[in-house]
Amino acid sequence: MMDTPAPRGLSSAGPALEPTLDPLASAATRAGAEALGARLSELRDWLADDLDALEVALLGLHAERGAALDLAERSAAWLLNRPGKRIRPLCVLLAARLGGRGLDRTVRDLALAVELVHAATLLHDDVIDEGTDRRGAPASRVLYGNSASILGGDHLLTLALRRVAQTAPHGVLIALLDVIAEMVRAEALQLERRGRFEPSRTAYLEVIHGKTAALFRWGLWAGGTVAELPAPALAALAEAGVALGMAFQLVDDAIDLESDGAASGKTPFADLREGKLTWPLVVAVERDAGLADEIRGRISEGGSGIDETLVARVRRTGGVEATRAYAAEQAEIAAGHIARLPDGEARRALQTVVLTALRRSK
Repeated sequence: MMDTPAPRGLSSAGPALEPTLDPLASAATRAGAEALGARLSELRDWLADDLDALEVALLGLHAERGAALDLAERSAAWLLNRPGKRIRPLCVLLAARLGGRGLDRTVRDLALAVELVHAATLLHDDVIDEGTDRRGAPASRVLYGNSASILGGDHLLTLALRRVAQTAPHGVLIALLDVIAEMVRAEALQLERRGRFEPSRTAYLEVIHGKTAALFRWGLWAGGTVAELPAPALAALAEAGVALGMAFQLVDDAIDLESDGAASGKTPFADLREGKLTWPLVVAVERDAGLADEIRGRISEGGSGIDETLVARVRRTGGVEATRAYAAEQAEIAAGHIARLPDGEARRALQTVVLTALRRSK
């Protein structure tokens, strides 16, 4: 393990805020999507107080105890305090706003819970995937060890469930437990297929529905539930969450093959090195008959043979572009469900979130 620095936000000076959505707005503008960048900036301004309060709460979860944190807590805090996109808690806030409910204690705790569950899965995933980088910094497992990273994820799950249990209706807690069970099943399915590289559209979609889409579904549904939206609106939010989550994961898959790692903040070509089934690879092997055997051979060598030459071959099939196109289809589905929701600033903001998930490069 490396030397273990204190997580950001644990100093006596208090948490160091980094404006949520500003990095996404800047990235959109740099990518030529000035209109989206402007909309993100407007969204940031509209929700500034709520977003800042949420960030303070996240950074403050471990700040009070400072140096007294145990190893699992320090591992969790290291990841949690790294700047993230916070799209999942933003979905909770906006769904609640649809029903006229602001950032009271219940909404705040639901928004925190969805981010904590997400962060917990990242800590676990980095151990399973042997990831070395996360959010532009060494992964928690590199700094604190695999065991601490696993326990850190368990710690965050406990924090999330406790907050939901204390403030939200019982049905919201039960739904979150069901989502966590879905996530575990999906991760287990992915693990069973790891290294064999047996391309299957059905298996891939089952995995990302459980690993990613289910939590987006819960965040939007839970925010709308505590805002007492009617059943048709809750159904629309849940369906929008599924499609948004699918689009989000598809874009993640594309980024793994588009980026060299410096821009994305993750280990470059990590999915390919691990033999993890992703949509660009499914499409690529369908279009290049010999590619599946080539990838399996490289994976059997421990992934060391995964290089730019092989990645370039995958890219030439158009699999990355096909993945972006499929993500756009899912984003359109999400937008259609959102269009069924009450008109207003919150609905327009959710449409901006969908566009952001689609256009991102990290």
